[in-house]
Amino acid sequence: MNAMNWLVVYPEALLLLMACVVALVDLFVTDERRRPTFWLTQASLVGVAAMHLAYYQGGATLYGMQNMMVGDPMGHLLAFFATCAVIITIAYAQPYIASRDMLKGEFFTLTMFVLLGICVMCSANNFLVVYLGLEIMSLSLYALVALRRDHGVSTEAAMKYFVLGALASGFLLYGLSMMYGATKSLEINEVFTAIGTGRINGSVLTFGVVFVVAGLAFKLGVVPFHMWVPDVYHGAPTAVTLLIGGAPKLAAFAITVRLLVEGMLGLAVDWQQMMVVLAVASLVIGNLAAIAQTNLKRMLAYSTISQMGFMLLGMTAGVVSGNTLSAGNAYSSAMFYAVTYVLTTLGTFGLIMYLSQAGFESDEIADYAGLAKRSPWLAGVMSIFMFSLAGLPPMVGFYAKLAILQALVTTNVASYVVLAVVAVLLSLVGAFYYLRVVKVMYFDEPAAGASVRPGQGGGVGALLAVNGAAVLVFGLLPGGLMAMCRDAILKALAT
Repeated sequence: MNAMNWLVVYPEALLLLMACVVALVDLFVTDERRRPTFWLTQASLVGVAAMHLAYYQGGATLYGMQNMMVGDPMGHLLAFFATCAVIITIAYAQPYIASRDMLKGEFFTLTMFVLLGICVMCSANNFLVVYLGLEIMSLSLYALVALRRDHGVSTEAAMKYFVLGALASGFLLYGLSMMYGATKSLEINEVFTAIGTGRINGSVLTFGVVFVVAGLAFKLGVVPFHMWVPDVYHGAPTAVTLLIGGAPKLAAFAITVRLLVEGMLGLAVDWQQMMVVLAVASLVIGNLAAIAQTNLKRMLAYSTISQMGFMLLGMTAGVVSGNTLSAGNAYSSAMFYAVTYVLTTLGTFGLIMYLSQAGFESDEIADYAGLAKRSPWLAGVMSIFMFSLAGLPPMVGFYAKLAILQALVTTNVASYVVLAVVAVLLSLVGAFYYLRVVKVMYFDEPAAGASVRPGQGGGVGALLAVNGAAVLVFGLLPGGLMAMCRDAILKALAT
């Protein structure tokens, strides 16, 4: 039994151990570029990713730590993608933070703790473990946003993020405590069983679901819990913005499935209605507010709100007319959407960092005027990312949106068909501000004397090219990734 307990948490144990090792090793590093720390961190994360991938390919579902942790294909696959996202984030970020006096050991250590929180959430089978993983991730992110201590905007963003994040954590914790009071259990599987019996306090349960959904909505950054997203995305150093906008979205999806699907599927009629409101409101406000933005990071922040709203549409179609026949299709489509969104986001913010220099952030849309004349290949890569976010074929964003719409339409319920039509119309609105960036790059004249002087090395440029190619290839050949998501979701539902 003890061996089984540890088997479930081997990847998290390795990550925790190496985070401590990186912190200690960095004390003795004299290289200003922190190369030993960087490569030790990357090697550690590659090892963690390999372990999660091996567990996923094994296909088994294991419980450990007195059933508080579960190692199933869905958790391992999401943790694998999150680890890959963090590896790419650090690769993009290293030259950027070096030029801003942020290249310190704590950046790497805190980033590893962010990933540790994400992995814990992906493997949680207990309310307290969900909250523990959430706080490990959140507290590390608060510190990272404020890492540039002499920068007033970053400090302000960190304070806003901390205050609103604490409020959201309180919502989630209060909701989980009410679920515990109603079901007499903290274990997600037992909560599902208790709800199925019907011998519970319905009023307390409903209030608990409301608070849980509110807490999850904040972590996803959807309306009306979106207030922090534009300010934090804009105020945080771009490297940290990418860290917030990338892997944590997968963690938020993971705990949404763990809590609402695996734990509260019997209450789907209640929480799906809330999800519909959150999704539509996010699509409306996110897309309309993004049109007015002149700062690229703020535009992408509002874009994130609308993108997460679109992803939530998939979560609303799992239980239709009391049956769960469409659950696997709906939730796997939402998972595919989350994974491909993170892939595109990595490249978008990576390119912003690539063009940034000391004292120049390259985060205004006007900074990209005439980029096609100055650097055709960079303009081409950025266009791929913008087309994908807009949902234009043959990019992966098109197939991701198509998968969500297909999940809605195949329910054969009129209200879901209406939702699909609304989503398409609002996506057309969103296409405007993405295509505006492409128009500025190709048709506006560059500022006098403007030139492309990347603040990063050639290795980052090659990584950007690979990232752009991945967005295109997965759009042309999405079957393999979609099959992985479907397999992981179906196995999670089966247990």
